[in-house]
Amino acid sequence: MTEQTPVHLLTADDWQRYRDIRLRSLEINPEAFGGKHEVESLWSEDQWREQLQKFSPVVASRNGTDIAAMTIEVLEGDHGATCWIGGCWSDPGARGSGAFRALFNFVDQEADARGWNRQGLGVWRHNDSAIAAYKALGFDFAGEPMPSSSRPGLFYIHMIRDSLPLDTLHQ
Repeated sequence: MTEQTPVHLLTADDWQRYRDIRLRSLEINPEAFGGKHEVESLWSEDQWREQLQKFSPVVASRNGTDIAAMTIEVLEGDHGATCWIGGCWSDPGARGSGAFRALFNFVDQEADARGWNRQGLGVWRHNDSAIAAYKALGFDFAGEPMPSSSRPGLFYIHMIRDSLPLDTLHQ
């Protein structure tokens, strides 16, 4: 039995909360992202608020500490995606605890109301643990690996998933 993992959709007024988990993710796992800690750590409050207006950040927390996060952008994306998932990360101490599943259960619960029915994301081709986690959540590969513009020499691949019906969600 896994511990309860509350999930929260953040607003621009939660910019400090999002900043803290985003910078933590870039510091602990810089290899997992296109963004860079040394750049984003210099952003102003206005820049963080702008990010939260462009994307919908979602965080999972346990015992008052944010342990996983991702952003969701509504768009008409590649491979029929209606939204794009970005910045997915979970604290190493929380991996395997159901935090990622809680984030995607939230996406499924909100899919119809928010246009999040078909999710797309990009993952580094060499990140086997992330690929396995996404496959366990119902994502499949879409398209061919593509070169990264933010990390020359690396390739990413798109993955796509349709929201799960509410009656099939794992609690």
